Amino acid sequence: MKKILLSAAALLAFGFTNAQSREKGAVELIPQIGYSSANYYGEESLDSNTLSGVSFGVGADYFFNDRWSLRSGLHYQTMGAKGSGGYEEKLNYITLPANANWHFGSTRKWNLNFGPSFSFLTKAENNFGDIKDQANTFQLGLAYGIGYKIEINQKFSILIDLQGITGLTDVPKDSDFTIKNAYSSINVGGVFKL
Repeated sequence: MKKILLSAAALLAFGFTNAQSREKGAVELIPQIGYSSANYYGEESLDSNTLSGVSFGVGADYFFNDRWSLRSGLHYQTMGAKGSGGYEEKLNYITLPANANWHFGSTRKWNLNFGPSFSFLTKAENNFGDIKDQANTFQLGLAYGIGYKIEINQKFSILIDLQGITGLTDVPKDSDFTIKNAYSSINVGGVFKL
C-alpha cells in the first residue's frame, strides 16, 4: 500500500512540475447522480452480496493546467453489505474526496483520478434497528476513478464516470476483527465551466 501511495505522489509531483499552464485557475462544477454497489471486505466480512443504492452529490475541478486538476466535492453514499438470510447493513456517509485528476487523450476529455477520501457517517442501520453507536463515525479511504466528458458546448459537458473507494479504516468500533468498506458507482453529471 505504501508503494502505491508513494508512486501516486511521485506521478502527481512529476505532472505538476512538467505541465504547461494553459487553463490555470479554471473551475468546473459537476452535480451528479449515480448507481452504487457496496460490500465489505476483511477477515470477518459477511457471507455477503453487494448492496445497491443511489449516490448523488456535487464535485468541482480546479485546474492547474490542461492536464491536471484537483477534484473535490461532497457526495452522499450508501455503503454496507447484504448477508445471508436477508440480513443487511446500510451505512450512509457524506464523503469529501481530495483527488488528483489527470486529463488525457488528444482532446483531454478522458480523466483518471486518485487520492484520499474522507467519509463521515450520518446513519447506520441493520434489520433490527440503529447501529450507529457500534460503527466508526469516520472513514479514511482510497478513491479512484475514470471518466469521459461529452462536450455539448463551450460552457457545458456531460460527464460519465466510474468511481471506487476502498476503505482503509474499520467499519466497527472496538472490534477484534477487520471489516472495511468497498464501494463503486457509475455516475452521470453535468459539467458547468465557471
